[in-house]
Amino acid sequence: MAALFLFAACEERASSEAANEKSGTAEVLGYVNPLMGTDSDFSLSNGNTYPAIATPWGMNFWTPMTSKMGDGWTYKYHDKKIRGIKQTHQPSPWINDYAAFSLMAVTGDLKYKEDERESYFSHKAETVRPDYYSVYLADYDVVAEVTPTERAAHFKFTFPENEKSFIMLDAFNKGSMVKILPKERKIIGYCRNNSGGVPENFHNYFVAEFDTDFEVGHTWNDDWKLNEDSLDAEGDHVGAIIGFKTKKGQAVHVKVASSFISPEQAQLNLNREIGTDTFEATREKATAAWEKELGRIEVTSSNTDELKTFYSCLYRVLLFPRKFYEFDANNKVVHYSPYNGKVEDGYMFTDNGFWDTFRAVFPFFNMMYPDINAQIMDGLANTYKESGWLPEWASPGHRDCMIGSNSAPIIADAYLNGVKGIDTETLLQAVLKNATQSEGRPVNSVGRAGLDYYNELGYVPYDVGINENAARTLEYAYADFTIAQMAQSMGKDSLAQVYYDKSLNYKNLFDPSTKLMRGKNKDGQFQTPFNPLKWGDAFTEGNSLHYTWSVFHDVQGLIDLMGGDDEFVGMLDSVFEMPPHFDDSYYGFTIHEIREMQIMNMGNYAHGNQPIQHMIYLYDYAKQPWKTQEKVREVLTKLYTPAPDGYCGDEDNGQTSAWYVFSAMGFYPVAPATNQYVIGSPLFNEVKLHLQNGNTFTINADANGKGRPYIQSASLNGSEFNTTWIGTETVQKGGTLSFEMGSAPNRNWAISEEALPYSLSNSK
Repeated sequence: MAALFLFAACEERASSEAANEKSGTAEVLGYVNPLMGTDSDFSLSNGNTYPAIATPWGMNFWTPMTSKMGDGWTYKYHDKKIRGIKQTHQPSPWINDYAAFSLMAVTGDLKYKEDERESYFSHKAETVRPDYYSVYLADYDVVAEVTPTERAAHFKFTFPENEKSFIMLDAFNKGSMVKILPKERKIIGYCRNNSGGVPENFHNYFVAEFDTDFEVGHTWNDDWKLNEDSLDAEGDHVGAIIGFKTKKGQAVHVKVASSFISPEQAQLNLNREIGTDTFEATREKATAAWEKELGRIEVTSSNTDELKTFYSCLYRVLLFPRKFYEFDANNKVVHYSPYNGKVEDGYMFTDNGFWDTFRAVFPFFNMMYPDINAQIMDGLANTYKESGWLPEWASPGHRDCMIGSNSAPIIADAYLNGVKGIDTETLLQAVLKNATQSEGRPVNSVGRAGLDYYNELGYVPYDVGINENAARTLEYAYADFTIAQMAQSMGKDSLAQVYYDKSLNYKNLFDPSTKLMRGKNKDGQFQTPFNPLKWGDAFTEGNSLHYTWSVFHDVQGLIDLMGGDDEFVGMLDSVFEMPPHFDDSYYGFTIHEIREMQIMNMGNYAHGNQPIQHMIYLYDYAKQPWKTQEKVREVLTKLYTPAPDGYCGDEDNGQTSAWYVFSAMGFYPVAPATNQYVIGSPLFNEVKLHLQNGNTFTINADANGKGRPYIQSASLNGSEFNTTWIGTETVQKGGTLSFEMGSAPNRNWAISEEALPYSLSNSK
């Protein structure tokens, strides 16, 4: 399906420029398609995204609603009607939303119930950009527009001539309040809807300022009961309606802001971020915010679709985790704590699942946005101080979702990459608590489920009632490695040695008879029967063929267990060469992750889910880097497009996008906390990374193009480069990495022992 782009900058670009498209200019934002991934539903994810109209890492996003209040799939590309434009904080349809409310305009007879007020719309009359959204509400002859700030938004509703024109604010269910203030031309109130992870006193306070006098004021109460000529309502689900006569082409502006702290803070946010600005001025600020961040990476390519895919993915990487802090009247950074319900000093970020994002999103922040990551680390320290634990899936507080102890690699990688201002001692204490204390965990995903077994036996047993036990063991072992790396860098050598030893626990689940990871019972016997194609059970959203490779820190150790390079490569090859068979009996139905693997015609390789996304790069460790190059290029060009069906599975808070962004540049962080990127196959002719420290790192790929994924030779700053990894510090120093590409493999490039990426076994 062809994507519909309504970006004037793209449409007006002269055809003579198409041969040498260049980003990093004022029109880079025009490459972003926020609709990428929106052709999704419960049964099949092509991204499970919604169009987020927001600033980078903004506290509030805005999005059109095609679905009912509370539906996690809030915007589905093939839906035909819109019910409103809502403030959203949803990180995933599976986690769902919180603190949401919406605005909608209608004309004629009053329709305010969500099933009645919805309007037909067309993508042909819809403009979707990160900094701006516009849609024609056909049933009402109204054009609705919105442009965002971090904590506010500016709406513009352009009406026809009509005696009865209305704008309504739906404060949603699960507790809400509205108050209409006609003299001030305002609606104020709060919403409390959430899907968990909030204290008892949780509120999202909002204020909406209009530039037009109200001639009508109504509210509704529970069960959509209309209260005519009423100025306030409070209950489970309430809303406000204001009305006026309009002339043809009359624009009504609404400035909206919210706060998790107080009504006064909501007004302060509005005054500070929009104030007296016009709609156009607000939009210009949003545009500038995106151009600044997207423009940090400058790409040269003759393939416009690949530029659109790249910048659409980069946009997704820069959305989460969201800022959950505000600036008080004295401009001090404060936040409402979703952990203890108090207003606390300092930074707070939320809406992130570290099981996904430890892999590439946070390494990307360390490379390109260390200033933001320093704030995120401060927020993690605050989470620990306020709840006693590090988050693993926060939205906005602790949520019981996914597995692992993946706050450790995120913290260790930031520290080892020199991110400034980290509260190192507090964060080390926090990761050590995860690794040593089993009691008092607020939800099962926080800390380490099965910790006592893991520390006693060296693995989480299959038969003690702890699900996804083998996956937990593998992820805990890698987390232990990252703790060791951090401790060693801090000069705590004895502590480091304890965790280096624990990081070898992955070996306890390796079954030499199958050369795969396998669940193991408490008595030391492997679980039986064993089907490597069985999803779930001992593993998480994958099977043994997917999770066996989750030995990020010691690939050489895994190679040795399998019997050497040839056997290892044969096992890698088999994943791609077998049919996409599967066993879904653990779930009782074919979950969407399985279906996404099945339909991609890449065997049992399941790029649509995170556990296996690094696996293609492992050929580098076994001296066959040309296979990495070939398969990376295949995934880049086959599984991603800048279209509504543009992903091959859940996008997941930027992780599947970060894989593309890194891989398109030519390398990928297989093992965060080793300070290395592993070389793949650069997609573009040239990429310039404008680093925060002022340096520029350039990746060139001469003779590149379709059918030419293979590296023939490489140089770094003019000197021969013959390794399949590059150090993170090398990139930060700036310089030029140049590749010569070709249509046939060079089987002699970067195959020496010295060329191999880091493995713990080799480091010893």
